[in-house]
Amino acid sequence: MANNPPVKCLSFDSRYLDENKNKDEKDIGKSFSFASRTTSDFNNDNSNSHKSPKPFTIDEGDEGEEDEEEEEIKELSLDELCEDVQEFIVCISSSSNNNDNDDPPEISNVVAKFLKKVECKIEEYESTSQDSMVFGRDVVGDACFIAAVNRLSGLMEALQGLKSNYTMPLLNQTSSVLHRAMVFLEEELRLILEESSCQNLNNVGDGSNSKHVDSSLKSLKVRIQSFAAHHHEEEGDSCEIQQVQDGGGDTESEEKKQDGKAELVTSFPFFSSNSVSSICLIANAMITAGYEAECCNVFLLTRRYAFEEELKRQGLEKVSTDDVVKMNWESLEGEISTWIRVLKHCTSTLLPGEQSFYESVFSDHLSTCNVLYSDLSYAVFSILVSFAEAVSMTKRATEKLFKFLDMYETLRDTIPWLEDKKSMYSSKEMVEEELKLELSFAKSRLGEAAVSIFCQLENSIKGDNTKTPVASGAVHPLTRYTMNYLKYACEYKDTLEQVFQQHLRTEQTEEYSAFNSSSQHHNVIEHQNQQGNKHSPFASQLITIMDLLDSYLESKSKLYKDLSLRYIFLMNNGRYMLQKIKGSSEIHQVVGDNWYRKRSSDVRHYHKSYQRETWSRVLQCLNQEGLQVNGKIHKPILKERFKNFNQLFDEIHRTQSTWVVSDEQLQSELRVSISAVMIPAYRSFVARFGQIFTPGRQVEKYIKFQPDDIETIIEELFDGNPISMARRKI
Repeated sequence: MANNPPVKCLSFDSRYLDENKNKDEKDIGKSFSFASRTTSDFNNDNSNSHKSPKPFTIDEGDEGEEDEEEEEIKELSLDELCEDVQEFIVCISSSSNNNDNDDPPEISNVVAKFLKKVECKIEEYESTSQDSMVFGRDVVGDACFIAAVNRLSGLMEALQGLKSNYTMPLLNQTSSVLHRAMVFLEEELRLILEESSCQNLNNVGDGSNSKHVDSSLKSLKVRIQSFAAHHHEEEGDSCEIQQVQDGGGDTESEEKKQDGKAELVTSFPFFSSNSVSSICLIANAMITAGYEAECCNVFLLTRRYAFEEELKRQGLEKVSTDDVVKMNWESLEGEISTWIRVLKHCTSTLLPGEQSFYESVFSDHLSTCNVLYSDLSYAVFSILVSFAEAVSMTKRATEKLFKFLDMYETLRDTIPWLEDKKSMYSSKEMVEEELKLELSFAKSRLGEAAVSIFCQLENSIKGDNTKTPVASGAVHPLTRYTMNYLKYACEYKDTLEQVFQQHLRTEQTEEYSAFNSSSQHHNVIEHQNQQGNKHSPFASQLITIMDLLDSYLESKSKLYKDLSLRYIFLMNNGRYMLQKIKGSSEIHQVVGDNWYRKRSSDVRHYHKSYQRETWSRVLQCLNQEGLQVNGKIHKPILKERFKNFNQLFDEIHRTQSTWVVSDEQLQSELRVSISAVMIPAYRSFVARFGQIFTPGRQVEKYIKFQPDDIETIIEELFDGNPISMARRKI
């Protein structure tokens, strides 16, 4: 706040002196006009008052007299004048308590000298400020000035308590000087709050003046204690002592700093103990003088700005709702990560640091401390909450679920922290309750969005209308995506349980109930009946998605013309689902053992169906029935059997070596089961009927495979690589 130029304020002599007095008489005193703060309580009726003595005036006089007066003022130090003024305060306070308005105390000329001395000190400060703070350059002088200002406040209070027209001119003059002091202190407080933050944020700390400041702390403490020792009855001084003791820290340890370097403050809110001491002195002086509103206003503006700058430094910029809604997901995902980190940093570091700072400055004014902290935290949380609400308004997409849940959890965990800080919030404005409501509302919006996004996974499965089968019967991309999505989602199981329980909308619940009654969800209902209990809304939705995926895969398997490949496809996808469930205790817990066992049984069924469809025809060629005619082996039939076997086995080898079974365990199980059936049967068939052929070309023509060759070829199945027949051992 810029200082207003001083104006002349006339004394109230004209109300009491002869109206015909020379109008050319000098004006009474120079000061800021601030009568509105002081005269409203003194418009009493004077009709019954006794004849008043000559009222108090501070004459400007001739220039020679003024110079002489200034010399006299210079002879007395400000703290000495403070002692004399304190005696006057005690005197008029005693008169006020005794209601002795008939014989008011004589006003000492030292009061005028004191007021003049204070104004001179203010002018000295103002002449050296030049838009930079002056507190801290002369710590002892600063303490002396603050003590004088507090004494000025005491004088003001005593004069107001006296309520005598006799002291009105003095009250007016005191008010003017006090106001001028407050204007200066208000500006100085603003500069300290701003410049100290900027210096520390930019790591500016060359320590050029720190040695003098640190060495002066002890003198500052001793001097203020001296003031309090002489005038312990004044409340303002005792406050100063405590604030300096709290803010200044251990003076001896400060003096032992190496090379006289100032402490580099690297933690928020970036105020050194010296700055905190100065802020304490000024803030308490302003509050004591009745300028609490002005003091708070400076704090509110500067600390809000400092916090916004710190949030920017942490990477969080203010963005509008429209900008958030239009932002592409890659950019928004990064912004959300920053938001989560900054919110946690605010609750763990920034706001606790600000709380400690306020408690240090306003230890004797807790209500003021609470109001300031409430206002600041409300402003900070408003920025953070508005971003969360904007994110919840963006277009729903399945990939956004987990970031939404991260934000939901962050807000959810912030509310208990807020409740722990309840004592720091202004009960009058119910700021804590308002903050809780705003955080809860943003959390609720994110929860509703999360439910909507998760339920969209069901629609994405239903909406897939691809008509091209997956090559080689491999795991379908939608199976991979869905199962990995569900596995990751179940890492948020507790949160999703809470979200579905609290934020599942009525219309969604109705749709969900209608779907439960459909045949597609019959397995879930049956499973619930078997378990004897109901699944939670989230578990039921997850099982719905799993069953829907099963139905989807069943329909996609029909795109394969080869029945054997169809079963390979179903086996691959079924085993992939089981492996994902087996690898995640969370998803296994949600679907339950019964569901897992049923799906395992389905995979075994696909396995048996594959063997029956693929190898039963091959085994039929090795059947001994029908080979004998009239008790003898009919050679043409035997040749046809070997010929058919060779043809079928070659075809299976050529095609199924290109098929894919990505799960090694399933692949091994398939090969073992095929070998267990084929090798013994073929070995027995060749051993019994191979000798019938004439050795040489006939054997080579019909017995193309040896039992060991069969085993080798089976080991080449399901690798996904075509095997050249030339590489086969014969």
